[in-house]
Amino acid sequence: MLSPKDNETLTRVGSNTAMGRFMREYWVPACLSSELVADRDPVRLLILGERLIGFRDSSGRVGILDQQCPHRCVSLFFGRNEHDGLRCVYHGWKFDVDGNCLEMPNVIPPWDFSPRVKAKAYRTTERNGVVWTYMGSKEAPPPMPELEATLLPSDLVTVRCVQRECNWLQALEGDIDTSHFGFLHMGSISGDDVDPLNMHSYAVTNRQPLYHVQETDWGTMYCGYRDADPGNTYYRFAHYVFPFYTLYPDGTFEDHIVSQAWVPMDDTHTMVFNFSYKKRTQALRTKKDGSDVPGLGTDIQFRENTPDWYGRWRGVANRANDYLIDREAQRTSSFTGIESVVVQDQSIIESMGEIVDRGAEHLAPSDRMVVVTRRAILRAVANNERGRELAPWLDRPSVLRGARSGSFIAANDVDWLVAYADISQKALSPAGDFVPTSLAKAAE
Repeated sequence: MLSPKDNETLTRVGSNTAMGRFMREYWVPACLSSELVADRDPVRLLILGERLIGFRDSSGRVGILDQQCPHRCVSLFFGRNEHDGLRCVYHGWKFDVDGNCLEMPNVIPPWDFSPRVKAKAYRTTERNGVVWTYMGSKEAPPPMPELEATLLPSDLVTVRCVQRECNWLQALEGDIDTSHFGFLHMGSISGDDVDPLNMHSYAVTNRQPLYHVQETDWGTMYCGYRDADPGNTYYRFAHYVFPFYTLYPDGTFEDHIVSQAWVPMDDTHTMVFNFSYKKRTQALRTKKDGSDVPGLGTDIQFRENTPDWYGRWRGVANRANDYLIDREAQRTSSFTGIESVVVQDQSIIESMGEIVDRGAEHLAPSDRMVVVTRRAILRAVANNERGRELAPWLDRPSVLRGARSGSFIAANDVDWLVAYADISQKALSPAGDFVPTSLAKAAE
């Protein structure tokens, strides 16, 4: 059970909160690069509780500014994106991507003080179709994360956004809860329905995995494990990476290069950035007769984006229409009656409410990863508040290259961390070196 005080610490992300200050130590995904077009409409961005305006200038540079014009505090959303700057339509003051006031046309030259005026602006960079922003107070921004999926060549990675109407942490925790896969997503089929030669069938034939959990240089990791064929064990690995990333286990380890950034828009809304290797091998999706497992697609239909603060990347299936649940399908073929793994996860996580009361939980051994992760976050946030140490991995972003999720089979007499290190040496690495050195050492 989590105390109300700790739950408050974990879930509140404003600039005056401990968690908000901690997250601002890192580069944060802000939007897709395609959402900002040179000299076209500004876009409202809600990030860590701050109302911001994103735009791309005539030279292709990206600006992320506070929505308030520093003159009379009107919204720069209504500004004109023109000639390498955003011009406020109220009095014509113009600002560049760094927030510098370029022009003050309603003030006669002797009284023009534009060099002394600056709009609040955050630093930005772009990588693989995503705009990132640094919202912290450090003069020199930290390194960018070196998670494999964020380093892939642009032609090998798919990046997708989905908005969740709930707090960031409960959204994230769905990715580090491995035993729900056999129920929420695969509950409609039995062990007799799956191909026994498919490695991932063990997640269905045994829905009660055991767990290993460990803290790492980048956050926490776990594996759910089950008996496989005689003498072997089926492992399903996943990771939490500070401050808001997960590497979920839905695939074959050797080429399963994924990560998700659960970026808080505010305390009650989350924007999920999914990075996925296009050629990865997914886990079980078909029965042994070749037919699809009902409801197990990964597509999601989106409503048209609108310019309001919560108008981007919202699914057609949502809380208002009960996620288009089909009760007849639930009775006859689909465990949930809800189409798509993504929507199934969303429906359950959002059903907890905007911010779940963790004091009402009754946690089981299967929730050990969740517990260890919460404790690790609380400790890191407290250390950041006290100035005791640099936020995790920022001085060594390369350690993130050692994190890989997915499933594999290893001999029973091999330690789980050694098995992880061994399979890592065989892993496909289109993003560069992938050697989990710290974990291999921990296993020795």
